[in-house]
Amino acid sequence: MNLEKVIPQITAHIPENKKIDGAVIVFAGGGYTTRAGHEGDVYAEFLKNNGICAFNVEYRVVPARFPSQLFDARYAVNWVRENAEKYGIDRNKIAVMGSSAGGHLAAMVSTYTSPRGAQELDIKENYLPNAQILCYPVIVNPTDNSYANIESYEHLLDTLESKQVRSVDPTLNVTETTPQAFIWHTAEDEVVDMRNSLDYVCALQKNKIPVEMHIFQNGPHGIGLANNYPHSAQWKGLLLNWLYKIFG
Repeated sequence: MNLEKVIPQITAHIPENKKIDGAVIVFAGGGYTTRAGHEGDVYAEFLKNNGICAFNVEYRVVPARFPSQLFDARYAVNWVRENAEKYGIDRNKIAVMGSSAGGHLAAMVSTYTSPRGAQELDIKENYLPNAQILCYPVIVNPTDNSYANIESYEHLLDTLESKQVRSVDPTLNVTETTPQAFIWHTAEDEVVDMRNSLDYVCALQKNKIPVEMHIFQNGPHGIGLANNYPHSAQWKGLLLNWLYKIFG
């Protein structure tokens, strides 16, 4: 495992006129091999333009392996809480947001509660977010599910050993402390089957965690803001309404 102490780059996107005192930490997708710009700074700018503080995180990707990505996500949550006063943020209103593999990372930092990594990063604040936003997320593991996204798990772990992949499957780590969630997916997604989202929703409901989910008919994997898919693009307004509601 790659345990070196690395500080991820975090880019702040701060609106001049904030509509809420919450914030969103963004993890772009990319199969744990890269970070897609249209799901990173573009998401953060969208949130900023709608009065919400956002922070884009350049978490580690291949050749780095788990738990490096988890360390980076926990560090980001801790860092935003430590700088909450500077940015006019309520430290108890912190959401994580991710697409595809970034969605897996957002779900993982929301469910993986082992203290692994806290000492290495000198984390002083609670690293569990208050909410999670998942956009067509990779969730389920390839040992138990034929529709899992194998590549993302393999890139994260460098192995498909059953015990390892099951340990980082968010559906298996949901507890009563897991934060509330907003999730959206498209039925036409052939890269990350929408059953990833459905299974996670079931796990959340089983543990009585509040969740809002939307399945749109059209759009391939990785559509981001979905500007070319007007119906699916409704996810943006729905998300804003949800954020204003839970953090307003």
